[in-house]
Amino acid sequence: MTIHARTLALVDDLRKLPAETPWVEFKKDNDDAPMIGKLISALSNSARMADEHFAYVVWGVRDGDHAAIGTTFEPSTRKENGQPLELWLAQRLQPAIAFQFDVIDYHGTRLVLLRIPAATNAPVEFERTAYIRIGSATPRLSDHSERLRALWTKLQPHVWETGVAEQFLTGDEVLARLDYACYFDLTAQPLPDNRAGIFERLAADRLVLPDAGGHWIITNLGAVLLAKRLSDFSPAMARKAVRFVAYGGTNRADTVTHRQDGQRGYASGFKGLVDYIDGLLPRNEHIGKAFREDQPLYPSIAIRELVANALIHQDMTVGGAGPLIELFADRMEITNPGKPLVSPDRFLDLPPRSRNEALASMMRRMRLCEEQGTGIDKVIRAVELHQMPPPDFRTEGDSVRAELFAPRRFAEMTRDERIRACYQHAALKFVSGERMKNATLCERFGIDPKNAAQASVIIRECQKAGLIRPADPAHPRAGYVPFWA
Repeated sequence: MTIHARTLALVDDLRKLPAETPWVEFKKDNDDAPMIGKLISALSNSARMADEHFAYVVWGVRDGDHAAIGTTFEPSTRKENGQPLELWLAQRLQPAIAFQFDVIDYHGTRLVLLRIPAATNAPVEFERTAYIRIGSATPRLSDHSERLRALWTKLQPHVWETGVAEQFLTGDEVLARLDYACYFDLTAQPLPDNRAGIFERLAADRLVLPDAGGHWIITNLGAVLLAKRLSDFSPAMARKAVRFVAYGGTNRADTVTHRQDGQRGYASGFKGLVDYIDGLLPRNEHIGKAFREDQPLYPSIAIRELVANALIHQDMTVGGAGPLIELFADRMEITNPGKPLVSPDRFLDLPPRSRNEALASMMRRMRLCEEQGTGIDKVIRAVELHQMPPPDFRTEGDSVRAELFAPRRFAEMTRDERIRACYQHAALKFVSGERMKNATLCERFGIDPKNAAQASVIIRECQKAGLIRPADPAHPRAGYVPFWA
């Protein structure tokens, strides 16, 4: 479909509205610049309140009966104080907003359409004042505290997920691009026997939204979760695909042995990705009582949870970057774009903060990741069960990296690894309602109880590093807790 066809269908839909709404305004020829500035602020804020992606002003449509009567308004030549109208408006609107004027030949009648994106991060202000639409009035937002609170409530969860990945698609085009059968399977819902039922469920989860002229929008959430091919969407969306690279040695200069650039959405491709990685891992030898001959090099639950965390917690607004999984001979690194919202040393105990709450919620419903706040617990439990070196969670530039290390005996672990393992063990015990003791640390490392003094040395070093403290200084046998307890 052409852009012009969508615009005509959009005007058709706007004219069919029974009356002006808080996000739609009709004008004849009024081109007063301050009036337009206030309208942009008010309609943008009101569109967010109404969960609309855009607000609109249409010149050339009569307010009463919505008849297309035409307009003489010409935004491209209109000046205000010697400046082009669009520049004059842009300089007075904060935050910056990508409004757009379009002159339309509407079946032989000249109309002007102003598209106004809904507010995203903060209320839109014109000349340092935010406005809102109430009926036909455009009052200051600050004079209506209840609406201001409601707007901030709407703004807080508005993130990348609600954006438009593709618009003005027919039903057939939507179903060709999205793996809708996967959605029904993973959410344990019966597949409806008619198209209306399919779209009703997809729209209820805001994976698709109605568009002009009976067409549909695929949201960013719908595309990133269910795309059959992410390359069917914009290059920015395609770059959100998960990349996997395996190296023949211990650094990136070694030969690449396997590479897979994900094509499918996260939900439709998740199981295949995890199975692919698991299939490449060598099976492990007996190291400690927890290992069996058929065990993969890394616990499957740890890989699954760390990959899911990378998908959920990435910063989707970072351009040209997506999750990256790298497999080396001695470790696995899982990197996602975006600085963490929680300090890496508190991933275990603090409630997770995600930029992508709808994505996280949907992946939990699809049973692709654990319930909120338990994923890192399971990673560390699995690592301790297999007496492996502790995982490392850290910030790398503007990204977060989780590192899993191949099995090594206690004697082969570095001093820093032993201290980090001690801290993680104390934290895991604390969040489980227990306390770390010398005996539990011996078990974690596979240290013979006759050599418990080795665990005592690690505990002292971990205390010196400020990572743990005695649970009760007056009673040394009470055990130890993390520094934040």
